[in-house]
Order: sequence, then C-alpha cells, then structure tokens
Amino acid sequence: MAEFLNSIPTLLFLIILPAFTSVILIVIPSRFAKAIRCVSLGCSSFVSMLTVVLFFSFDQSVTGVQFSDRYEWLSIPGPWGSGEGAISLILGVDGVGVTMVLLTGIVMLAGTLISWNISKFQKDFFVLYFLLLSGVFGVFVSYDLFFFFFFYELSVLPMYLLISKWGSDSKFATFVRSSEYSALKLTLVLVGASVLIWVSIVAIFVQAELGSFDINQIQENGIGQLSVQFQNIFFLCLMLGFGVLAGMWPFHTWSPDGHVAAPTAVSMVHAGVLMKLGAFGILRVAVTLMPEGAETWMPLLFAFGLVNVIYGAFSAMGQTDLKYVIGYSSVSHMGYVLMGIATLNVLGMSGAVLQMFSHGVMTALFFAVVGMIYERTHTRDTLVLNGLTKKMTIIAIFFAMAGLTSLGLPGLSGFPAELLIFIGVFKSYAIWGLIGGSLAIVGVGITAVYILRLLSRVFMGPLPEKWDDQTDANVRERLVASVLSIVILVIGLWPFHFFKVIEVGISPLLERLA
Repeated sequence: MAEFLNSIPTLLFLIILPAFTSVILIVIPSRFAKAIRCVSLGCSSFVSMLTVVLFFSFDQSVTGVQFSDRYEWLSIPGPWGSGEGAISLILGVDGVGVTMVLLTGIVMLAGTLISWNISKFQKDFFVLYFLLLSGVFGVFVSYDLFFFFFFYELSVLPMYLLISKWGSDSKFATFVRSSEYSALKLTLVLVGASVLIWVSIVAIFVQAELGSFDINQIQENGIGQLSVQFQNIFFLCLMLGFGVLAGMWPFHTWSPDGHVAAPTAVSMVHAGVLMKLGAFGILRVAVTLMPEGAETWMPLLFAFGLVNVIYGAFSAMGQTDLKYVIGYSSVSHMGYVLMGIATLNVLGMSGAVLQMFSHGVMTALFFAVVGMIYERTHTRDTLVLNGLTKKMTIIAIFFAMAGLTSLGLPGLSGFPAELLIFIGVFKSYAIWGLIGGSLAIVGVGITAVYILRLLSRVFMGPLPEKWDDQTDANVRERLVASVLSIVILVIGLWPFHFFKVIEVGISPLLERLA
C-alpha cells in the first residue's frame, strides 16, 4: 500500500479534494439540499479513509519525510543566484505530520455528519467548511515556509464568516456577546499574530542566504547562517505568533469566545484541529530551524504552559455555559501540549503530540454532544439543565466518555499522553520540573472536579417538566459519537503504535538539538 501511495500525489489530493469539493458545491443550486449533503459526505468520507490508510502505511522504521512531492512555482533572483524553485509546493509527512493528518480526517468526517441538518445557507456553510479544511491539511503536509504560511492563513480566515454567519450569541446577566463580536475578535487576534510569523519567515529566508523557502534545505544548509542572536529574537517571535493560535496564556481570550459562538461543526474543527496548528507550527518551523533559540526560550514556554493548565482549569470550573467550560478546558489541555514541547526530550514531545491528537478527538466528541443538547433544549446553561439522563441516556454516556478522557482516566486516550508529558517534564527540569509537574497534576484534579460536577448538574437529579418531551441521540449522531469514542478507546488501550509513529518524527529534531 505504501508503494501505491508513493506512486500517486496522495498529499496533494488531501489539499485539492476539499477545495475542489467547495468548487463543486458552488455550482450546485442551493435548492438541491440533498445533493449538497451527499457531495459533502462523499468528500469527507473519502478523505477520511485516505488519512487512515496514509497513517497505517507510514513506515515506522524510516526517519525523515515520507510520501513526498515537489511542485516548482516561483523563482526569486537575488544575491543567492537565480533563485530557481525559491517558492515550491513541497509536500511530505513525518511521524508528527501524519498523526495530525489522521486527526483532521476524523474530525472532518464527524463535523460533516453533525452539520447534516444545517438549513441556513447550507451550501455556503459547506463551501467555507471545506476551504478551511483544505488549508488545515496544507499546513500539516507543507515543507515550504511560504506555502506553510499560505495554508495557515487559509485555515484561519474562513472562521470569521463561519462564526459570524452561522454562530450564536452568548447571553450574560448584564450583556449579550454577539457572534459577530466573537468572530471579529478571533480574526483580529490571529491575523495580528500572523504578522509575527510572516516577518520571522521572511527574516529566515533572507538570513539563510539560500534563495529558498524549503524547510528541509534551510535545515540542512542554512541553520549555520542563523546566528544565536538571530535565533533568540525570531524564535521568540514564532513562539508567540504560533502560541496565540495554540491558546497560549495570556493571548488565549479569543479562543473560548470563538468556541462558544461557533456552530457545532466549526467548534469541533476549531478546538479539535485549528488550535493544534499553533503547536505544530512551533515544532515544524521554530524548533526545526532555530534549535539554539529553542534551548533559550523553552523554559518560558514551559512557564506559559503551566499557567495555561492551572488558569484554564480554574476558569472552566467557574463557567455555567457548557461551551465556555469546554473552551477553557481546551486552554488548560493545550497547556500540557506546550509543557511537553518545552521538555525537548522524546518522551515529553511525543506526549505533547499524542495529547494534541487525544484532545482533538475528545473535544470533537465534547462539542458534538453539547451540540446535540443545544439542538434539543436550545440552552447550554448548566443552571437550567438537570436530570437529562432520563431522556438522553446515550448522550449522557458519550458526554461521560469525553469527560473521563479529559480528566485522564487510565484506559482512555488522555492518560498515556499526559503520563508521557509528566515524565518528560520531571526528566528535563529537575527541581523546577518537580514543582511545575506537581502543579500540573493539581490541574488534573481541578479538571476532575468540574467534569464530575457537570455530570452531576446536567444529567443527574430530577427531570424538570419542560424537558419531558426531549429525545435521545438519533442514528447519525450515535454514529459520530461512537466513532470518536472508539478512537479514544483505541489510543487509550493501544497507544504503542501511535507513540512509535510520533517518535519517528520527534527523534530527528532532538538529534539536531543534542
């Protein structure tokens, strides 16, 4: 199978198929709602199956980039010569990239099925949805800095329209936070962070003096041109720029608001995949191209991650809106990812990538279940919801599955990921690792408190009369939640294959840091 995948432009298909689907959907008249849904489901199903085949065809015995392709685009003459192939669409995946591609495929299919009943501008929704996912796939498979940034922006900009047009307002005691406000806040913050990323990319291109945006070429021949001072300055810029999308404190405030305002499928993609682009960018660009800068600034990243864990957990505990709880919970869990990256050892960094995958699937399940509840009750207020188990038994089971994964219960995907991170932290930071790791474990305890409290408030106790006519999850919703739950169980009970694949991508980075 690997030979067959190498013989065709597999990774190019991952980018083109969602974008091509958007084009097809534009042509289909809006009145043909069934055709729109079928085309969307067909694309999502095929791409999802392709990502599964790609992941299990990945050769664990081979380090480096696999399934690679190169498409020349633009030359840039300069002091480095003719600049032939300066900007090229260079595609490939390592162990980290292929794991993120699999995550995207799973969330893509789940989000499509969850959006099945969207009636408001359905065609426009799916056009933007697949365009966003095309950008996400592009980021995970690009080895050219220019196209990496291009796809990065492509995955961010559609969020404004998706949230502002199909999102919902958040009602508080004294004010209403509109979906337009949340969408604008998200877009302005992320675009502002993108300025730091783009400036850093251009600086690397010029300083490397190779006349190429090729990440592999810069890594092999250009790092020597990047002085320690240069790396210290621009690693920090990249860490902050990518860290914003990763929900890094104190630049995280856009994320919970975006989660709450977004429609269910977009929340699933936002928390499940989009936040991972930031952490992935730190690994793919910052750590890969500026190893000395990484060694300088990783203690700061570790501190930011620790604050994320504690602050996010306490903030989640104080929320009454189900989506805000999950939004701040995501901030907390991304803190573990940042802490794992900051260890600069194989256990911690592999745990960080596994946590990215686990959190992506878990939050997709969380938001899918919350969407089911909201669709039936038209509220997400935990002070109003009560006793839902009596009418929504299946939904309650899936919510409990996501919640127990969130608090790191052994046998579920969150446990091996967090365990590797904690071991990596203790190994890298000695006494500070002991203190920081212990505080992070306290964050796990806080997570357990608010998750169990949610289960008690929303699903246990007497059922109010106004919920007597509620129904449980239908076949389509059960299918989505079941697939996500199975993935959680597979990783929790059989993490070894995933760890081996991820380690293949992490080990070359650490060899250059040694």
